[in-house]
Amino acid sequence: MTLKVAVLPGDGIGPEVMEEALKVLDRVSAKFNVEFEYREALIGGSAIDAKGNAFPDETKEVCDWADAILFGAVGGPKWESLPPEKQPERAALLPIRKRYELFANLRPAIVFPALIESSPLKSEVLGDKGFDILVVRELTGGIYFGQPKGIFEENGQKKGVDTLVYYDWEIRRIAKVAFDAAMKRDKRLASIDKANVLTSMVLWRQVVEEVAKDYPEVELRHLYVDNASMQLIRDPHQFDVILAGNMFGDILSDEAAMLTGSIGMLPSASLGESKGLYEPVHGSAPDIAGKGIANPCAMILSVAMMLKYSFNLKDAAEAVESAVSQVLDEGLRTADLYRGKKGERKVTTKEMGDAIAERI
Repeated sequence: MTLKVAVLPGDGIGPEVMEEALKVLDRVSAKFNVEFEYREALIGGSAIDAKGNAFPDETKEVCDWADAILFGAVGGPKWESLPPEKQPERAALLPIRKRYELFANLRPAIVFPALIESSPLKSEVLGDKGFDILVVRELTGGIYFGQPKGIFEENGQKKGVDTLVYYDWEIRRIAKVAFDAAMKRDKRLASIDKANVLTSMVLWRQVVEEVAKDYPEVELRHLYVDNASMQLIRDPHQFDVILAGNMFGDILSDEAAMLTGSIGMLPSASLGESKGLYEPVHGSAPDIAGKGIANPCAMILSVAMMLKYSFNLKDAAEAVESAVSQVLDEGLRTADLYRGKKGERKVTTKEMGDAIAERI
């Protein structure tokens, strides 16, 4: 069977890290006797320049065809002057999430043992084993999509409106994803809300409690988002799986990412009923685009998530993760990771990709 992959490199460093990810995927194909078919398409600013649309019809057709989508990054200063609704981030990412109902965003925040010193946390907080947290973020509801939304005039004054809306079924399905993930990990789940002031979050907590009855082995606790943000810094080891709505999950997953020491190491998966989209967390990083210094590990680890969640190739996924860990243990460092310490060797984007592929 041929596994079909839509390849959307996008903008900035997206094409550079995507090239290394496909190199690794080709190695997986040879090693595990799996056949992949790639179709590349434009997305984001590059699509705006070529087609006048951040998510053109040709790209939609490729994504519809695919079993899974590999997504690089979109955006950059070139397109910041466009109206907000036409900028790459809004005009590409939000529609693609909606089109395929990619409601569950999984963002691992992992401190690899070789990179413990890169974390901004003190050693007495972090310990000698790092941490491994999975943030499960609801991705297609909440304040980013609720209606009404916009800037309106009222009595001669302008007002900006965003609406925070969650239906019980939306909460229930993302909660099940989080509980299922917790069952495969350490069976601890922290649900994040603001139920003391937001009515929608009162419903959130109620539905999460209902779902928890089906998972008696999972230890559930509720935290207000402000407390959760402090606890992540005070003691990240207390967390295993974090469940949050769209906005709170967006913020907390970025915070957890920064605690790992480099956003260049962090992959993500956005899952729906029919397919998944896999992308690095780091964004387009236009300031370093074309310099050959971007860290491809997040994009490569996103490939590992694709192998695991869309294609059920657990051994192949673990081989990719192991290869990344191995090159880090050997001291290979892209610019974002390099500290000039004994045993470290500074490498380019291509050299890091080559090394990871060789070790699979």
